[in-house]
Amino acid sequence: MALIDLFLARRVKRGQLTVHHADGNTSHFGTPDPAFRDVTIRFADKGAANFIVRNPGLGAAEAFMDGRLLIEQGDIRDLVNLLAGNGPWEAGGRGLKPSPARRAVAAVTHRLNRINMARKSKRNVAHHYDLSDRLYDLFLDADRQYSCAYYTDPANSLERAQADKKAHIAAKLALKPGMKVLDIGCGWGGMALYLHAQTGAEVLGVTLSEEQLKVAQRRARDAGVADQVKFELIDYRHVTGRFDRIVSVGMFEHVGPAHYRAFFRKCRELLTEDGVMLLHTIGRMGQPGVTDDFTAKYIFPGGYSPALSEIVRGYEGLRMFPTDIEVLRLHYAYTTDDWYDRAVAARDQIVALYDERFYRMWTFYLAGASQAFRYGGLCNYQVQLTRSRLGVPITRDYMFEEERRLRG
Repeated sequence: MALIDLFLARRVKRGQLTVHHADGNTSHFGTPDPAFRDVTIRFADKGAANFIVRNPGLGAAEAFMDGRLLIEQGDIRDLVNLLAGNGPWEAGGRGLKPSPARRAVAAVTHRLNRINMARKSKRNVAHHYDLSDRLYDLFLDADRQYSCAYYTDPANSLERAQADKKAHIAAKLALKPGMKVLDIGCGWGGMALYLHAQTGAEVLGVTLSEEQLKVAQRRARDAGVADQVKFELIDYRHVTGRFDRIVSVGMFEHVGPAHYRAFFRKCRELLTEDGVMLLHTIGRMGQPGVTDDFTAKYIFPGGYSPALSEIVRGYEGLRMFPTDIEVLRLHYAYTTDDWYDRAVAARDQIVALYDERFYRMWTFYLAGASQAFRYGGLCNYQVQLTRSRLGVPITRDYMFEEERRLRG
């Protein structure tokens, strides 16, 4: 009890946390603050507190998943926000991070795990994206956009924000009728279908998820555009041909730093001489780091969110022009808030699909993701690259004009 109390006393200053220990003692931390909901937790057994202290991020997740950490007032998002909000990234906070010694070991382990050779990449993708279709229907928008939305107003609905995200990206691609587009990591096909519907472009979407491929191909057939919007189960490294535009949304996190140069080299090879690409990826605002233990173990094995410097080193020397870089700071926090609310509303259906432990794992994942973008060091980068310095207009006006048209 002493160790967990010391940990919480140092962390919780704003907002109030009440802890009921397994031995019957109760501790109180912090003071009420309108920015945070009051939270009450209970440790179900005497070993739970020390289990968490040894590796707070993973330990808290597993204790919550296994029913050893019970939340009696508030919910897991309230608890995570309270802890993370007391140590935001810009103030030097580290979040629920393990000790320096454990981080040093993790750094070596994660770097080995991020060497995503083709056979391993497919297995890692299947771990997450080949879950039940029904699960994603329960918390995503109808188009199944499983990436950061674009909130022109934080009060917008998830559907509106995802539609605006597609318009935002399409505008940056500066598409013209008759162009050929490659969508690397096409998900369930929503972006590819949107680009064709709005511009008439011919699109090839590639994925390593067999389940996503089935849905994307069915959607293209149902829309009567299967001859113009095609989807293939293929690693981007094996794609051939030339494309006027390349878009990649939410896939770069699975490439691995060891392969960034190969990724950009392949993209340059696939682009026409005046081609343009738009990379949309989760990133970290500070220096390179490691994936947290919970995410690496349960959510995205082999996944890694790059620092901007790592992205830049990936294309440096390849004679590609970085023509636009945008940093989306809070948009993914708003997105995951909406996903979390929908997942909680669908609790019974998720438990029926899997079990209570999976539901707790999933809500911990969404709650943790939300705080990582709201208080932590994560953001989204949109990086536009061209092969020619004349590939896009010299001012950004074309983006705004096209985005207004698409959103209108």
